[in-house]
Amino acid sequence: MWSPLLLTLVIGGLAVSTPRDFSVSRLLPAAPALAASMWSVGGTVALGVVTLCVEIGLQVAYDERAAAFTAGALAAVTAAAAYAAHVRIQRERTLSRVRSVADAAQAVVLRPVPHRFGDIGIETLYLAAAEEARIGGDFFEAVDTPHGVRVLIGDVRGKGLSAVGVASAVTNCFREAAYDEADLARLARRLDTSMVRYSRTLTTPDAGEGFATAVLAQLRHGSDLVELLNCGHPPPLLLHRGGARSLVPAAASPPLNMAALMGADYLVETVRIGPGDRLLLYTDGVSETRDLTGAFFRVGDWAAGKEGVSDPRLLAMLHEQLLAFSHGGLDDDIAALLVSRGREYPEAEGASGATEVH
Repeated sequence: MWSPLLLTLVIGGLAVSTPRDFSVSRLLPAAPALAASMWSVGGTVALGVVTLCVEIGLQVAYDERAAAFTAGALAAVTAAAAYAAHVRIQRERTLSRVRSVADAAQAVVLRPVPHRFGDIGIETLYLAAAEEARIGGDFFEAVDTPHGVRVLIGDVRGKGLSAVGVASAVTNCFREAAYDEADLARLARRLDTSMVRYSRTLTTPDAGEGFATAVLAQLRHGSDLVELLNCGHPPPLLLHRGGARSLVPAAASPPLNMAALMGADYLVETVRIGPGDRLLLYTDGVSETRDLTGAFFRVGDWAAGKEGVSDPRLLAMLHEQLLAFSHGGLDDDIAALLVSRGREYPEAEGASGATEVH
């Protein structure tokens, strides 16, 4: 923040302490140019005046022959720097407004998920690949319905802003249909129909080719059975007694918007999740994260042995591990959702909502 002023002092000091032939003072225009990148218009102009006064003082003290040229350059650079600062500030304000809109959109597409539904705990993690977008094509939702707690996680083909509309259509349909449909297969058909109808409203050439993978889960209060429906999505992990088992479906169900094309129906399977067990659902941004050698992140191997880690801390560790594994090179949207039954953790960790990183 103070680097432009420090630069002025350094150049002025060098001009005083070095022989006149060095003409160090000709570097003074760099100070207001630097100020334009971080200061206001008034601050940039003020620094330009200060540097001009320094140059005039050096001219008087050392009778520099090129001082008039340097002073003219200072005036010109200061004027240009002031304009650059004005443009920068206007763009920052525009970006701030755009991010406010993105935050509002995120609240609609990815509204905060309650931390607990009775004996069922839920933690979420979301990372957008497009930092400027704040949101992307991965989505999740959880609602407590008369049929039990219903959970959705999914991934729209593509990423960034182009996938946000599809993600919004699917999650909004889920929020309504989850209360109405008696079983997960009918709920999946509703989501598929919603995505088909939304795709028809798009005008892009490949609108009809879009699809979304998803996992639907249903947990009834007081029951240790979980119903799962996997629509072409990476299989969830069941974390049980320090182990991690991949819940690969015995029969494949089509991705959303692909049921009619594939001529397939949606099939529900049941697994058991007891007290202390956890269900880790995630998008392919997790499983397809690569290291520098091109090797994929083995989420199952990583999750095994973390029985004593609390739910919020486990997802925080997953985020840290993905960054370390990829050496900070995450290039896809990432969503993860951790569902547990009967686990207890401190009240301080009980805040609702997703862990978001931009």
